[in-house]
Amino acid sequence: MADYEATGLKKDLFIVTMLVSKDFKLKYRRSALGILWSVLNPLLMMAVLTAVFSFMFRFEIENFPVYLILGNTIFALMADSTTTAMNSIIDSAPLIKKIRIHKILFPLEKVLFQLVNFLFSLIAVAAVLLFFRIVPTANVLFLPLLLVYVVTFSFGIGLLLSAAAVFFRDVIHLWSVVVTAWTYATPLFYPTSILQDWMMAIMQWNPMYYYVTYFREIVLWGQTPGLAENAICAGFALAALGAGLLVFHKTQKKFILYV
Repeated sequence: MADYEATGLKKDLFIVTMLVSKDFKLKYRRSALGILWSVLNPLLMMAVLTAVFSFMFRFEIENFPVYLILGNTIFALMADSTTTAMNSIIDSAPLIKKIRIHKILFPLEKVLFQLVNFLFSLIAVAAVLLFFRIVPTANVLFLPLLLVYVVTFSFGIGLLLSAAAVFFRDVIHLWSVVVTAWTYATPLFYPTSILQDWMMAIMQWNPMYYYVTYFREIVLWGQTPGLAENAICAGFALAALGAGLLVFHKTQKKFILYV
């Protein structure tokens, strides 16, 4: 039994690795800069947003470009992971119909692929920190833990969306609107000090607020995340994962009838 499970795990690992490799080849095919876009994209986004918002918030936020790129990169990890995971089952319909495979591997692969992209974007983050002469403290060692939180949360949401999208294609269009609204509802380019009390009360229910703040604390502000903060981040991640696994498990047998 143990040998059978080990063989199955190796097979799943091989499939995920091959899918990630395929996505990399497809994404950067015929691109002159290739994987460098994973570094340039956050830099260009930071430059644009800095040009637009620096006049508003430059006096309130120290090292505004760094503040921006940290918020944008961690938020992009969630947004890109959930969006690509949402389409994973539908896009893999030909493969699902031909061979027997664990369907959960498809949204999982999309999230892991975006995680790899995020790791490359950290080169851009490091370049900006170097430019502004910001030396990270030992608190940066909390980054792997933060990534566990964000990836787990994104995977859970991705499972929910991928299952829902199979039966209701409108979810695909609706999610793009939700992500846009979520972007503005999260303090990526503005300080929380401008928010009224009732807005901050609502912000407490925004998981990305905690993940973005966590990233800035450990990299920009050199602060050690507290036990309560870690508990909240873990709580959102586990709640999303639990809901995603439950919905996905209950609906996956019907996927083949709708894809």
